[in-house]
Amino acid sequence: VKAAMESMKDLGFSDKDVDEIKGIYADTNFYLLVATIFIASMHLLFDFLAFKSDINFWRNKGSFEGLSVSTVIWRGFSQTIIFFYLMDQGSSLLVLIPSGVGTLIEIWKIKKVLRLQIVRNGSFIPKLTWKPLRKEEREENQTRQFDAESMRYLSYLLYPLVIAGAVYSLLYQPHKSWYSWTINSLANGVYVFGFLFMLPQLFVNYKMKSVAHLPWKAFMYKAFNTFIDDVFAFIITMPTSHRVACFRDDVIFLIYLYQR
Repeated sequence: VKAAMESMKDLGFSDKDVDEIKGIYADTNFYLLVATIFIASMHLLFDFLAFKSDINFWRNKGSFEGLSVSTVIWRGFSQTIIFFYLMDQGSSLLVLIPSGVGTLIEIWKIKKVLRLQIVRNGSFIPKLTWKPLRKEEREENQTRQFDAESMRYLSYLLYPLVIAGAVYSLLYQPHKSWYSWTINSLANGVYVFGFLFMLPQLFVNYKMKSVAHLPWKAFMYKAFNTFIDDVFAFIITMPTSHRVACFRDDVIFLIYLYQR
């Protein structure tokens, strides 16, 4: 066991992470410990399968008709904020590593859905260009109209509440630095209003009368992990707001199932 703990340190786990794992072994009922190890193994398996399916779906996706661009951009932004927030809060690597991988995938999705291309043209600094729409891809304009309509409704409620929450946090809550306050404010906005930013995709699904355009295989793997996260929320060290977000994702998945 000691050798295993030393190996974890060599892999980059901090003393806090190692002590947390020691505590799980020392303070947990044997049967609960076995169940926890099994659940953790299944979580890692479903993480891998979800990432693999998601990448395959988006790599082969030519048209983005029916997919909410604002939801894709929001997920990339929110995943990035949550990753830096978890780092700032000193969360376990068991939470940080999947979050970091998910962040990279979501950023790659933004590049795909916006059709961004990196062009060098012999210069040292690369440039970003937008690939023009092909004729068959112009059908996506209807999706973008539905998307813009839903975002307009959300903006009336969302932006004032986010600003008010950030001001309240600055005045009444202690923070280590301006960076910490910024990340905390953005993360709280992501956690609290993350459900609202799922609404554009739900709205597009409703208008299109179809959910066939969604990556259902990846969704199912993520759904299994969502319910596993509900268990981990009480075992692994993580901020309270991140625990609440685990249960919020359950609601999102159930709504997607209802629409299907």
